[in-house]
Amino acid sequence: MGPTDFEFALRVLLATGCGLIIGLERQFRSRTAGLRTQALVAAGAAVFVLFGEQASLPQAPLQIAAYVVSGVGFLGGGVILRQGFTVQGLNTAATLWCSAAVGCQAAAGHLLPALTTTGVVVGIHLLLRPLGRLVDRTPGTKEETIGQYTLMVLVRRKQEPQLRAQLVQALSGPQFALRRVTSGEVEIQPPGAAMVELRVEILIEGNAHALLDGLVTRLSLEHGVSSLSWQSDDAEQHSEDDRDDLPRASQRRPKQSDR
Repeated sequence: MGPTDFEFALRVLLATGCGLIIGLERQFRSRTAGLRTQALVAAGAAVFVLFGEQASLPQAPLQIAAYVVSGVGFLGGGVILRQGFTVQGLNTAATLWCSAAVGCQAAAGHLLPALTTTGVVVGIHLLLRPLGRLVDRTPGTKEETIGQYTLMVLVRRKQEPQLRAQLVQALSGPQFALRRVTSGEVEIQPPGAAMVELRVEILIEGNAHALLDGLVTRLSLEHGVSSLSWQSDDAEQHSEDDRDDLPRASQRRPKQSDR
């Protein structure tokens, strides 16, 4: 026999309330899935499971709960983003998954398990965050690091499209992640020599010095290129004691053939 209307309303409200508690912490930290999203996921999961109980079939609640898990998995996949070498949104996706689990517990009428799961989820976000930051600050033993760099190229305006294509091809390797390319015209002597400065922001994994020097050497052979240089964008984020270990800018002088 399925739940009465009163039981249905109580269980949905329980699921929604637990989702609100989880969402409050997410909303306070301005995360993608905040107050309303967590509450809706928990409430929706509860309603689906309750619908299975209303069908009065023995296996219906379990089957619907399995589909809820799969559906929330697709929903969580939509908030996962890859930016360069890092992946963002995994924590948000896992939180949505937990909200759905809380909704399923509430739908089954398990008050204490639903509240316990809610407390565990909120506690993980509040208590393990400082521990995670402490672990992140511990010096690592890996030699391979990821850094952000800016490559500056001064090129004739006529050769800019060709150079852009060469840049995209040169940065297609697994060690590079192209973030942004901006350009602006530069007035240079003699008059009439229209030049464009390209600023290319890239993430590099591994030995950035060797990779950037090789890239600069390769691009310097392109027709119309006047000068190239690169700099580390992470320099301002380090203390005075660490600045000696930072990559220094490498620059090539203007080519005589292009003047």
